[in-house]
Amino acid sequence: MTELQIFPFIDKRIEDYCQKNVSKEPEVLEKLNRKTHLKFVHPNMISGNWQGTFLRMISKMINPKSILEIGTFSGYSTICLAEGLQEGGIIHTIEKEEEYEDFLLDNFKKLSDKKIKLHIGKALDIIPTIEVEFDLIFIDADKASYPSYYNLCIEKLCKSGIIIADNILWYGKVGLDPIPNDKQTTAINEFNELITQDPRVENVIIPIRDGLMMGRKL
Repeated sequence: MTELQIFPFIDKRIEDYCQKNVSKEPEVLEKLNRKTHLKFVHPNMISGNWQGTFLRMISKMINPKSILEIGTFSGYSTICLAEGLQEGGIIHTIEKEEEYEDFLLDNFKKLSDKKIKLHIGKALDIIPTIEVEFDLIFIDADKASYPSYYNLCIEKLCKSGIIIADNILWYGKVGLDPIPNDKQTTAINEFNELITQDPRVENVIIPIRDGLMMGRKL
């Protein structure tokens, strides 16, 4: 399935080339991709095969026992991340929209044999209640809360654990001079500076789709 283009600041030819030269989308994810485009108002929020392949590969490299995902949406990235879980591992995924719950639970049951724990509610309230040290954390939720998510999550990330955040290029707005002062752009820029200046972490920006920030806790 052709993915909607969401970033105008990268040459379309480069995007198309990258989309072409990536592993084929697994059948179960292709079905979920199709369902997402049929049932959701903003299907471009899905991770999609290009980004999903990256997340799946990282998870398989780490072979985590525990994963935290903030922002489930239709569950595409959840399933990608869950594939790398070691035997007996679990992924905790948090989604604030209650109306997604039945859709998510049904698809997790049908499309994945991994242990997926869905939490419905505000991530800032839920994260402190999960008494787990995580090997891998993926943030893809309310952009204005990214700095707050980081401050909570870095304390729950194990040594050498990986933290990844989506949309950190924010449609190219963070690269503008001056930077727009809307709350989302301001928060994402603050997040990027926060992780870069944190001596506990080494980090790198990966310009896949709307940009991924990846950090490793030292």
